[in-house]
Amino acid sequence: MIAATGLAAIVLFQGCSPKEEASIDFTVTPVQVVDSMVVLRADNGNASMRMISPMMERYYYKSDSTEVAFELYKGGFNVYAYTADGELETTIVAQEARHNTGSDAESWCAYGDVVIINHIEGQKIETDTLYWNREEKSIYTDCYVKLTSYSGMMQGYGMTSDERARNSIILKPFDSYSVARDSGDVYVDTVNILGPGVD
Repeated sequence: MIAATGLAAIVLFQGCSPKEEASIDFTVTPVQVVDSMVVLRADNGNASMRMISPMMERYYYKSDSTEVAFELYKGGFNVYAYTADGELETTIVAQEARHNTGSDAESWCAYGDVVIINHIEGQKIETDTLYWNREEKSIYTDCYVKLTSYSGMMQGYGMTSDERARNSIILKPFDSYSVARDSGDVYVDTVNILGPGVD
């Protein structure tokens, strides 16, 4: 009887031993995943920006007393910026984007066939990588840039502009051309021709 009780106790303790926990590598495993993400920002009740991405993955971990936090936007990244009157002014389209939010300064980077269009100015910018400085409200790149507009085409390396792509400057231009037009010939914003908010 005592031997049977002792054997049962040994089996009980062996059966209840804690299982080893699987370790998770947060450098490659997101802490949050959002499918079909849509973000809308409004100023004074009017939409000022809309962002769409099929998937957002958020990563967070600490390494050597440094906080690492960032978001990856995969499968497409679209940004739509509106004027105070509700007109679609600027669109930014890229294959992916990254938003760094850790202990370093906040930064945004869109990459992979980046296309920026200012619909009101009639300008289209194409590049591979685009950075956004939120504090300075500016966008820039060091990569090859092609800018086409109603008046011609410019290309070169490096570009700076305000965040709405209203005054884009190519830093190292080459092989550019302009299109001669009649003095009465003007660019027409066909995106907003039906009225504000139609895109």
